[in-house]
Amino acid sequence: MLSSLSKLTPEQLEEVRSLEERMGKTLLSYSSYDVIAENLTDEEVGQVRELEERIGTVLVAVRDAS
Repeated sequence: MLSSLSKLTPEQLEEVRSLEERMGKTLLSYSSYDVIAENLTDEEVGQVRELEERIGTVLVAVRDAS
């Protein structure tokens, strides 16, 4: 299982922003996905790392668990 930031609808996002305002806190929304880590070759790992460095993020190769 993997968690990442949720893809919220505009309405859901507005509800979160409203609660943030009332609380004076920043909230992050995470969702879980039923996936399994994918095996990568050394070459593929290198390609992923290169792209991670270029775009400044972390990438995870996964496949659907079902």
